Amino acid sequence: MKVRSRKRLGMAVVLAMAAATFGFVAAASAASSVTVYYQRPSGWTTVNIHYAPDGGAWTSVPGVAMQSACTGWLSRTVDLGAASGLQVVFNNGSGVWDNNNGANYHLGSGDVTVAAGRAGTGNPCAPATPPPTVAPTPTPTATPGTPTGSPLGGDPREDSIYFVMTARFNDGDSTNNRGGTQHVKSGNAANDDPMFRGDFAGLIDKLDYIKGLGFSAIWITPVVLNRSDYDYHGYHGWDFYRIDSRLETAGGTYQDLIDKAHGKGIKIYQDVVYNHSSRWGAKGLFTPTVYGVRDSQWSWYYNEKVNGQEYDGRTPYNGDLWSTTEPVGNTCLNWGKPTGGRSAEGYTLYTCQWPSPTSGMFPAEFYHRCWIGNWEGEDARSCWIHEDLADFNTESAPVQNYLINAYNRYIDMGVDGFRVDTAVHIPRSTWNRRFLPAIQQHAVATHGDKGKDFYVFGEVAAFVHDKWNRGSVNHSAQFFTWKERKEYSPDDIRAAAEQFEYENLMGPGNQPTSTNAFLNGNSYHEPDHSKASGMNVIDMRMHMNFGEASNAFGNGKDSDDSYNDATYNTVYVDSHDYGPNKSSTRYAGGTDAWAENMSLMWTFRGIPTLYYGSEIEFQAGKPIDCGPTCPLATTGRAYFGDKIAGSVTASGFGVVSGASGAVASTLEQPLVKHVQRLNRIRRAIPALQKGQYSTEGVAGSMAFKRRYTAGGVDSFVLVAAGGPATFTGIPNGTYVDAVTGDTKVVGNGTLSASVSGKGNLRVYVLDLPGNPAPGRIGVAGPYLK
Repeated sequence: MKVRSRKRLGMAVVLAMAAATFGFVAAASAASSVTVYYQRPSGWTTVNIHYAPDGGAWTSVPGVAMQSACTGWLSRTVDLGAASGLQVVFNNGSGVWDNNNGANYHLGSGDVTVAAGRAGTGNPCAPATPPPTVAPTPTPTATPGTPTGSPLGGDPREDSIYFVMTARFNDGDSTNNRGGTQHVKSGNAANDDPMFRGDFAGLIDKLDYIKGLGFSAIWITPVVLNRSDYDYHGYHGWDFYRIDSRLETAGGTYQDLIDKAHGKGIKIYQDVVYNHSSRWGAKGLFTPTVYGVRDSQWSWYYNEKVNGQEYDGRTPYNGDLWSTTEPVGNTCLNWGKPTGGRSAEGYTLYTCQWPSPTSGMFPAEFYHRCWIGNWEGEDARSCWIHEDLADFNTESAPVQNYLINAYNRYIDMGVDGFRVDTAVHIPRSTWNRRFLPAIQQHAVATHGDKGKDFYVFGEVAAFVHDKWNRGSVNHSAQFFTWKERKEYSPDDIRAAAEQFEYENLMGPGNQPTSTNAFLNGNSYHEPDHSKASGMNVIDMRMHMNFGEASNAFGNGKDSDDSYNDATYNTVYVDSHDYGPNKSSTRYAGGTDAWAENMSLMWTFRGIPTLYYGSEIEFQAGKPIDCGPTCPLATTGRAYFGDKIAGSVTASGFGVVSGASGAVASTLEQPLVKHVQRLNRIRRAIPALQKGQYSTEGVAGSMAFKRRYTAGGVDSFVLVAAGGPATFTGIPNGTYVDAVTGDTKVVGNGTLSASVSGKGNLRVYVLDLPGNPAPGRIGVAGPYLK
């Protein structure tokens, strides 16, 4: 997964600080040796170090072989004699060189690092404390907390999901709006559009709008207190035990949102981050102290320290982050020494002035200390993906306990599930050993049977069209839906490395398969979830192929045997990160194409999900994100509240009984009418929610049959999308189309469905004893007719 632009920082000065810190030359010190740690580049099986101590001669080409130090790292100790440093280049023994773009690397003494073109200091392989022989099970995992709310419960496949960025959706109380340090520079000030504008109160105000669209679940962006200069999105978590004050107001707290949504029958899925914190660490776990000085150059940047004051999200206070005095236990080498570099303004830069994984600033007990070099390599699971995202050492028991106990609090509040950000950047063995069992056990211990329905869906970002992510099973979405199939070391760090190597060698051809999503002829069969991990996933392959619905359909079918149960996949066209084909703009395929994509999502397997505003093609073709380099109003994350201003009353899911103001006009838009009816149809037919499917005996470009049988429910349906289809070998009986009400009596096992028009459907439901076909649902609209 590439760095996602939603998490950029825009300050030129701090970016310059970061660049200087990453590339500083260590100050000379009296030492007789240096240990060079080098992060292995992708595809290099052999690594040689070619070097020359200051004032000395170079080694003979190609140099000397480096030795394995720890996962992803090699090392070599070099005798410097009287020298204080050395020049270094690296090669793979076959003519490929890493020579710092011709400048060579100039390194000091002691422990030094080179990773992804950056030089640093410290030993990336040394833990701050010895790792336990057996990593303790994080606690509490099964101890019920003090619940302040209760989830709705129920099979998550019965719902459709509306995804909102809370800070950009609707402003219920302007007193908590915050523009931040980038307010003017970004252009947001000129639009009177602070980055934190929407809030929980605004979302509460528009619950009837969402219900009126027909959605029964809302996925919201992370709620924990964030800390960066541009953090409205929620992915720069700093205090994981505290709700971000910029989202809450009196009468509009997070608990208020959960309770009021539940009162309308709407679930809340909370976006959560286990992989990383903000660059300033995580309060209560570890927060680095950086070197800072309030001199004539830097007094504008560093707030004066105020005893007892701490960052709360509503003020830009940073007096708690910096010091001119080296803190007790500091592990950042060359504290406060000038780097020799200058900021963009010409100011002196200092070592340890900016958080960095390779500076030694972050103890290995709590954070990984390397940069990702290979996005399909092991280091993608154990290194930083961006300077804003300090990568947790998720194999460390203190980190596991910190995160588990933090997220248990939100389970106690009654949230209905977690959407897991950057799930691919944590080893599956760690998910399966620690985090997933902790979620499942706490949800059940706290909420009983309702807790069993807690829905977890992970973002395993694979921006390729392949079934397996460039052949790497460890970086493919379906991989995370399975339990481990062998025992690994009791130590989580070792286990992660062993698991990666084992599954990497097994490859795509030797992964488990499942029939859980598929009918056996026309019959539903009991799914086997005994090997399910408990994590479901966003369907990245369908997402990548939604340029055309037929492509998404074909690619989805091709992957479904590799998930434990694809009927639990979360399916969307675009999101706050990307559009189909890794487009950086919001989907702009046209209204008809949108309608066809929706028709497929609402009838095919998986849980349909819509990014806020897509029901009116909001910001179609606009860049999804550009950080603070352009106004939010010009992006796909623009403020939506103006489009839904006014009042709206929903009398049911997909049914609006009254509306006035701008929202009334929004509700008249063609895709709104389309999604309302699709939601009503899907809610009335269990096979469209939870059914297995088959294309056996089906002729048609996007056509399939689905069935769900459980208890007294037996639901069988034939779907033809966008074009005619013929179904053979089906059960005889009476079928009624939920779109037109057309009735067909089948006596020879064959039904032909006539349908035309992009976005149009035929949904023929078999009328069965005790399970009557619902007949026509809703009225003809712009697409379903």
